Amino acid sequence: MEIQSFIAYLEDEKGASKNTILSYKRDLQKLCEYLDNQGITDAAKVTDTTLNSYMLFLEKNGSAPSSISRNIASIKAFFGYLFQEKKISDNPSTKLKAPKIEKKFPEILTIQETDTLLEQPDLKTVKGLRDKAMLELLYATGIRVSELIGLKVADVNVKLGYIVCNSGDKERVIPFGTKAKVALTEYMKSAREELLHGTESDFMFSNCSGSEMSRQGFWKLIKYYGDKAGIRTELTPHTLRHSFAAHMVENGADLRAVQEMMGHSDISTTQVYLNMNSRLRDVYLKAHPRK
Repeated sequence: MEIQSFIAYLEDEKGASKNTILSYKRDLQKLCEYLDNQGITDAAKVTDTTLNSYMLFLEKNGSAPSSISRNIASIKAFFGYLFQEKKISDNPSTKLKAPKIEKKFPEILTIQETDTLLEQPDLKTVKGLRDKAMLELLYATGIRVSELIGLKVADVNVKLGYIVCNSGDKERVIPFGTKAKVALTEYMKSAREELLHGTESDFMFSNCSGSEMSRQGFWKLIKYYGDKAGIRTELTPHTLRHSFAAHMVENGADLRAVQEMMGHSDISTTQVYLNMNSRLRDVYLKAHPRK
């Protein structure tokens, strides 16, 4: 079925990533198994009806729309290659259409839930002071958790209230407000040195052993405070990032400014927060008794 020659083409001529190649290979092997069961071993005998039947087969066997869309992309690339190389006279994949995938709105906290969460750390302990500073900064800037734990002391200007965030080859400057400033000041003054146990570190935040904090460590931290606050929303570090953006847009922030702060390359990624607020407003107006 020429899968190996297609994979070689992806590697040698297209320079496709390892993950992309593995994904194509896995999808096409599944297709081959289906075709073998139908008695089809020659790619030239595959028709658009055959491929549509395969899509129905995937759907009936519980494949999600996103999985079917990925399979379609793999099949189109494969048969496009065969047609380009003149190994088939017609491309049976041209009429395949990806299913509509319902976009899920990200989970966010209400402003009240956010306030409750941010009040949970015990400010009488060095760990609590660190946790308070991290949570306040995360919500104040909307940065990714990897960017938060990777922040260097030199990246944070507490006095003027901004951080310099480096993501790949892009640099962005993000302001933060009074509450984050107060939390960072207290952390720097009363907790950071003790947490480092006399060692030197360029990183702003460390774990309790004085080493760089891990993503898993921060995930456990935010889950602990979410449980403590009685928050039922599934809480991850990304929840605060989404909440930052949604609350900014809800309060009238310019979408382009939010895009820049979030580090989104495409405005359509940021647009979801505007759409989400419009949807919530519609629900409110239809259902609230005191609208």
